[in-house]
Amino acid sequence: MLTISLATQEEAPESEDVHFEPVIRLTEKVEVKTNEESEEQLFKMRAKLFKFVRESNEWKERGTGDVRLLKHKENGKTRLVMRRDKTLKVCANHYIVPEMKLSPNVGSDRSWVWNAAADVSEGEAEAVTLAIRFANSENANLFKDAFIKAQKDNEALFSGASAAPAASAEEKKEEATEEKKEETS
Repeated sequence: MLTISLATQEEAPESEDVHFEPVIRLTEKVEVKTNEESEEQLFKMRAKLFKFVRESNEWKERGTGDVRLLKHKENGKTRLVMRRDKTLKVCANHYIVPEMKLSPNVGSDRSWVWNAAADVSEGEAEAVTLAIRFANSENANLFKDAFIKAQKDNEALFSGASAAPAASAEEKKEEATEEKKEETS
């Protein structure tokens, strides 16, 4: 029979002034760059984004977070960027071009649908159909107004050169690559 004495159980009394030394000392602060520092925020609102998948003919949720319209301070182009809440992963990233048509989603007064010719949220530029849903119809209408204003502002910038859409797709690819590098570090 095994017996344990009370003396061995009480050998390590609890101490109130416990002090632990860190295993690794952090010496320098890492600066996080999102490539959004040179952009002015025109619009920001919480929403849920969906992507239409043609193969399965259904809407897939891309994420919930803040949708933002960002205007570049140097070239003046406005783009739509949306990051997921907790992970901050980009779920939408494309310029708002004049050819886009923002239309109401069937059966809802608080959501909008549009086609993006070059969304680079997943790395490579791809044509996607996106839908966005807001908490109420007032927020949805605020988004529509900001979206249409951004289209008008971008119209002169994108109609200036026929090579602009190809160049903007290349810029987006570079931005997406840089964002992926940041997310992995």
